Order: sequence, then structure tokens, then C-alpha cells
Amino acid sequence: MIEPLTHTALDGTAHGFFTRQGGVSTGLYESLNTGLGSEDARTRVLENRDRVRQYLGATALATAYQTHSTVTAFIDAPQEAIKADALVTKTSGLAIGALAADCAPVLLSDTQNGIIGAAHSGWRGAFDGILASVAATMRENGGKHIAAVIGPCISKKAYEVGPEFIARFESNYTDDLDLFTPSKKSGHHMFDLPSFVQRQLARVDIEAHIINACTYADEARFFSYRLTTHRNEADYGRQMSAICLQ
Repeated sequence: MIEPLTHTALDGTAHGFFTRQGGVSTGLYESLNTGLGSEDARTRVLENRDRVRQYLGATALATAYQTHSTVTAFIDAPQEAIKADALVTKTSGLAIGALAADCAPVLLSDTQNGIIGAAHSGWRGAFDGILASVAATMRENGGKHIAAVIGPCISKKAYEVGPEFIARFESNYTDDLDLFTPSKKSGHHMFDLPSFVQRQLARVDIEAHIINACTYADEARFFSYRLTTHRNEADYGRQMSAICLQ
């Protein structure tokens, strides 16, 4: 069965941080793979995505072609191959979603003013400003009281990064160097991605809650790009986080 994670901060919207459970895909993609960019059978991916739509009670579901950018698209209907890493809408019944498999999905809502957002935020997107982008787009379209929840992503215990990674933060985000702790490998560190995403949202005056679930550590519930890489597997599935104005 489909059993997404939810959060009370998003009450008033139909939403879910969907796991990999409850779909029709098999093998590496078992079972709720929603990634059209994977090598999974397209018919199965479309069925999985439709199960997400139905669960939310939505009339349509829209996701973007994600490129780790800082682009946010405001939409009022599903669009084909829109290149963005965040979507915003005011259209009731239109579910918008973000795909991830270690990156942080972020769902945002202002139910008082009838506007929602869904963002895909890996370290690069968070570093470059995707969260400021989605916040600005929501405010430009009437959002004033925005709540946000950061969904399952790779945790600090599983996210080892090299010296070139921390060097970027030493140049641009010195206040966030406390999010790194030395790892067992010389010159490497463990990085706290969800806390960095939370701080980036706080910097644009949005309080965000974190759902503490690690995509790398919990293989039964989540797809993980890094776990797939460590196992030298050919491909990986993507889970969806989606939200809909009722």
C-alpha cells in the first residue's frame, strides 16, 4: 500500500513524501518508482505516478525536468518537459511534485492565500539558491504565510564529501562549517544536507521542519542514488514528494 510520510505543518493541503512502496515496478525499481528519467518501463512509471495523483485526490500531477538549477516555474496546468527544480501553483486540484533519491524534497504551503510549492534541493541547488527562488516566486504570487517541510534525504551519517566540497563552503558559507564533521577518511567530512536546506529557508524567513528519515540507510522505504553507486548498480528509482490544494 502507498503510505507517504506527512507533516502537520502542511495541514490544509493534500500532501505526501512518498516512499518506494505501493507501486508496480520490479527489480531495481521496486516498487513505486516515479522517475521518468530512469530506465524503468514507462508504462509502469506512469502507473506509479497516477497512483500518487489518485492518493492526493488530484485531477492532474505535474513535475519538472530537474537539473540541479535555481529555476522555479509558476504553473496553472501540467506542462511538458519544463526545466526547473521547483514548481509553484495556485490551481486547486493540480498536484505538483519533486523527485529525489538522496537530494532533499521540500514542500511548501500558504493555505491562507492558496499557494503551494514543491522543490528539489540537492547540495548544489541549496548552495546556489533554489530555496530563495521558490520562496520569491511564492511571494510574488501572493504567498505571505509560508510553511515548509523538508522530506527524506541522505543524512549526515551517510553523506561523506571530499575536500573540494568543503572548500566551496569555506569560500561562501563560513557560518555553515559546523555542518561538517571529519570522517574516517583523511581530508573528508560528513555533511548535514537537511540542516543546510533548513538554514537556507530560514535565510529567506521561512521556518522549515525536517522529517528525519535517511534515504541511504532505509533501503526498504527509499531509493538512494549513492547506495546504487556504491553497489555499482546500473540505475535507480526516484521517489516523489507532492502537494495539492484541495
